[in-house]
Amino acid sequence: MPILIMFGRHHAENCPMFNEKTRKTIMKFAEKRGRLLKKHGIKELGSWTVMGEHLAVMVYEAPSLDAFEKFSMEPEFLAVNAFETVEVKLAVSNEEVAKMLPK
Repeated sequence: MPILIMFGRHHAENCPMFNEKTRKTIMKFAEKRGRLLKKHGIKELGSWTVMGEHLAVMVYEAPSLDAFEKFSMEPEFLAVNAFETVEVKLAVSNEEVAKMLPK
């Protein structure tokens, strides 16, 4: 199953700590996130926030890249993208890399 690392960054003026519109959008997404993850068969492996950099890092395991793309096209997810710049990286475990190394 693909592992995806998602980086979300926003400008200080859009920080949900201080921007009510942004906070409402984030809270609406947070309320539905669990249901949306389940709908697409995606498991969240962890999430972290770097407060001073307005950066969120989330790690997901998805049944396919297509499933993750469909998750990211949900209206609640897209609403967050109105103020958040999102970057997604496909990752593999070090164990998988070791299997790929020439013998």
